[in-house]
Amino acid sequence: MRAAKNPDRSAVSGENHIGPSAGFGAAIPASWLENWLENKGKTHRSKDAPHLKVLASNSGTSEFPARYPFNSNEIMSANSQQQSADFLRISAQFKLGALVTESSHPVTARLSEVSGGDIASGLGLLFKADEDVLRKYREFAESGRAGEIRDVLVRSLRSGGRMFFTGCGSTGRLSIQLVSIWRGFWQQQSGISHPVKDWEQRAFSVMAGGDFALIKSVEGFEDFTAFGRQQLVDLGVASNDVVFAITEGGETSFVIGTAWQGVEAGAKVYFVYNNPDDVLCGNVERSREVIQDPRIEKINLTTGPMSISGSTRMQATSIQLCVLLTVLEMSAMELLGRDGADQVPAGFLAGLEQVFANLSAPGFRKDLARLVAMEEGVYRAGHRNNYFADRFALDVLTDTTERSPTYCTPPFRKFDDRTAAESWAFLFTPEAETRMAWERLLKRAPRCLDWDDSLVRSLVGEEKSDRTSDTLRKISAAELFRFKIGRDGMTSRPLATGDSAVAVMAGADWAQSGGGDPFEISQLAAAASAGAQTGLLCFGGSEENLRAAMVRGGTDPVSVFVRLPEDRHLLQGVTRVTVKLVLNALSTCTMVRLGRVMGNTMIWVVASNLKLIDRATRYIERLAGLDYEAANRLLFEAVEYIEPRRLADQAYPPVVGLSVLRARDGLSFEEAEEKLTGPQRSALR
Repeated sequence: MRAAKNPDRSAVSGENHIGPSAGFGAAIPASWLENWLENKGKTHRSKDAPHLKVLASNSGTSEFPARYPFNSNEIMSANSQQQSADFLRISAQFKLGALVTESSHPVTARLSEVSGGDIASGLGLLFKADEDVLRKYREFAESGRAGEIRDVLVRSLRSGGRMFFTGCGSTGRLSIQLVSIWRGFWQQQSGISHPVKDWEQRAFSVMAGGDFALIKSVEGFEDFTAFGRQQLVDLGVASNDVVFAITEGGETSFVIGTAWQGVEAGAKVYFVYNNPDDVLCGNVERSREVIQDPRIEKINLTTGPMSISGSTRMQATSIQLCVLLTVLEMSAMELLGRDGADQVPAGFLAGLEQVFANLSAPGFRKDLARLVAMEEGVYRAGHRNNYFADRFALDVLTDTTERSPTYCTPPFRKFDDRTAAESWAFLFTPEAETRMAWERLLKRAPRCLDWDDSLVRSLVGEEKSDRTSDTLRKISAAELFRFKIGRDGMTSRPLATGDSAVAVMAGADWAQSGGGDPFEISQLAAAASAGAQTGLLCFGGSEENLRAAMVRGGTDPVSVFVRLPEDRHLLQGVTRVTVKLVLNALSTCTMVRLGRVMGNTMIWVVASNLKLIDRATRYIERLAGLDYEAANRLLFEAVEYIEPRRLADQAYPPVVGLSVLRARDGLSFEEAEEKLTGPQRSALR
């Protein structure tokens, strides 16, 4: 790996950059979000009385334990109103309601109602909406662009260049998965006689906040171009490299920062996004600057609205996975000197067509509905679920961790943290020790941010440097390893009656296990013996043989066998896309059944960055009949109400639901919380 350059402030600051906009955009001061985040923390970190009553703007009172102290009603109300005023002052850059990805998908408009009546029918709507991915991929495959991008990438790699995939949130996890798949393939090839050079080492992922953000997004990082630029600088991006800057909406500041840094370094930059050019250019200045810059090549993969409004972890990242795996597949074939690379898009398309036919089959949807019902029942009863996976462990990790910001479920909990809320779901892999488990998952050593104090000061200034350095300590590799996903973490999360275990595996792994049970199946047997319910999600293989093997082993899980087309691709791209589609449908339908969605609107959205603040505001505006400004002021009051629990990773009610019930029904926040989450809870309607 090349040594990282030692940039001066002009290389990464919002004030000095290639694009015309600074930081968030031309009119937005770079310190605004920092101040907002700092004020949020100050409001709730009082060192005074050990136990305080809370007054929330005439909302009545509620008591919280000592670790959740609030300031007085006057300070709290003034603080939330100031935060709202500050956001509204710069909100023009983040009013994203005009974007196609934020709109309602007509196919899933009644998703919560349909799923509430019949799970299989709800799954059918989700898979029907996913057909937008197939339509867009067909368009891409027929365009011939895959070959053009492949040629650029192979030329770069053969001349010593590298490729970078950058993103945040869902696209950050996508970038990590793409590199993991690429590295995993070349690691397998290393034992074969033909030379493979160092192709494995030529791919790098850049996720906002580093690898720690796989588990939990690092608040504020995706809202700054400077942080995106710096993370790419850290890896020494140069003129011989290729950068794929991936942003579902096409407007994420962090990703845009990586694009500008790539241009400045002289690299070939592709901007990968999912909204129409005219919509982005007409509404988002920072996007317009990128789209209209001739030095940046655009890959527009607009599929339409998401099946859950604004949830770009769905179709947006699915089509990006399809397209970028196609390019990587073609490139790998070229590097190995194999014929047929130009036929990859057509073969990938044929595979996807068969996949969608299989997923729409009534029998398959009925089986998957049984697994949805099992997980729903476990979570509804306050119990927990453990996933066990190996080959598809990163796929499972991505889907489970994305549930937290989308549906306000507790994030993964560190093994030794007894104050944070228990995670609804967790992942375990076969490695005995967690450090090796992370390396097996990523196909490399974890790479977390390690910025020294002088660099931090150059990025955020002297006043904010201490707090930023404190954040960096909390997202270090040492902190990542506290999420024990190896066997050594199982004792901290034992299963019992009422819990569940789900194995996610490839049928081929069972066939190659030499007659013994693979890791995933042995864990199901152990869970069943402890009284837990069990489930199996198996991709490919002989269903008849697998069922017979389970009978011999004395296990009888809720089983879902996913038929796969023959996938002869080196990177198994069609298989990986299928895994994503099925996991997305499983988790989404489960959360819909649990009342986390109304129609196809994610009413439990977590307002943790500027884009999500806007989204939550728009939902309150629509559901409560308020104007945008009034909805935003109410949102910040609700955020202040739940913030102590959120900061401590404790369970808390949805800010959108709290705000709507407060405005529409005249309830206090405490009364609204009881209605949404108490014993007599009801879905927001």
